[in-house]
Amino acid sequence: MPSKPRSSPLVTVFLIVLVDLIGFGVILPLLPFYASDFGATPVQVGLLYSIFSVMQLIFSPIWGSLSDRIGRRPVMLFSTLGAVAAYVIFGLAETLTWLFIARGVAGIMGGNISTAQAYIADSTTPENRARGMGLLGAAFGIGFALGPAIATGLIHPAFQAFFENRGFDGIATFIADNRLSLPAYAAALLSLASSILVWFRLEETVKPGAVPAKGNLRSGFFTIAYWKDLPLDKPAVRWMFAAFFLLSFGQACLYSAFPLFAESQLGLSAEQVGTQFFFIGIITVGVQGGLMRPLTKLFREETLFLTGNVLMVIALGAMGFSTRMEHLTAALALMAFGNSLNAPTLSSLLSKTADPARTGTLMGAAQGLGGLGRSIGPTWGGFLFGILPGLPFLATAVVLVSTVVAGVRIKDKGRMNVE
Repeated sequence: MPSKPRSSPLVTVFLIVLVDLIGFGVILPLLPFYASDFGATPVQVGLLYSIFSVMQLIFSPIWGSLSDRIGRRPVMLFSTLGAVAAYVIFGLAETLTWLFIARGVAGIMGGNISTAQAYIADSTTPENRARGMGLLGAAFGIGFALGPAIATGLIHPAFQAFFENRGFDGIATFIADNRLSLPAYAAALLSLASSILVWFRLEETVKPGAVPAKGNLRSGFFTIAYWKDLPLDKPAVRWMFAAFFLLSFGQACLYSAFPLFAESQLGLSAEQVGTQFFFIGIITVGVQGGLMRPLTKLFREETLFLTGNVLMVIALGAMGFSTRMEHLTAALALMAFGNSLNAPTLSSLLSKTADPARTGTLMGAAQGLGGLGRSIGPTWGGFLFGILPGLPFLATAVVLVSTVVAGVRIKDKGRMNVE
């Protein structure tokens, strides 16, 4: 591990993840509206979100372990190119079945986040780890801000009118005929740009064979062999793994139920829902890209993690009682702020428990648990929405109280002697 943090590798991986996540953000807010054109029910909309995360659950540990063996760069290159294919399939889909296939392929390729986290762990010292993970979180925030903004622009009538007014009738007709498919094609182009960045800019941080790889790559997420090589004898690791699952579960419930709630209860359009996601992204960028460094100097990572969990519980509860767009926006702001605190600090704390030769595997396991949460959360949200519109948020807030307990337990153990 280097004696001091290197800025260039971090900037490079930041740009790669950023471009990839902008593409992901382009699709996210429009998925329920696109699926509705194929007659999808609220539960099926939830399942569309879930299948992405189920594939992440299966493949995040595989990508993480593979990156420990062959390097971070080839894994990132293959997964970003695979995402191009997934988005093209999505844009060309003519049935709900093909939408599910596209989302499944995208989920398989989306498992590379664990590799990006391992790359940051490779490139930072323990005392700068939270800052590095915060940079990755900022990429998430910008992706969720610019992605929905791009999607909103592409589906806005003014975009079509721009070409009509300049005599490009063929382009205008194509836009009109593929209004909700355009974001998918834009996402494909962005993923292609991300793969180009990997090819030309990403430096390898793993020297294959320098440290003997442990474990069996064929051991899947659901096998005993996979988990026995992880440091589960440490109580703090078990609590952090639980938090990865629960926080991802809570977020996933929000992303599936929120567009349905906003449309049915507050009358928000697809463009307005995209604007709300843009708002979430702006807050995430501000906190993780700007405030995280001074905050980690003022407060312990354990304290920031606990605070973020408390804020998320309060925000989800408030969403369930929202009756005006202003109320919903305020709750979303609180949710985004809380998640911006707990996400990078949780990744940082977990990475400090890892054997350097197994960082990718450990972060892959955590992302796998996050994928499990994201696979259950959307269907949970869609199901509860069918019972009562505000129920997904209220019930999830109750579930996430357990993350506050986890935060207290982790905080009580100080820095867990992992630096």
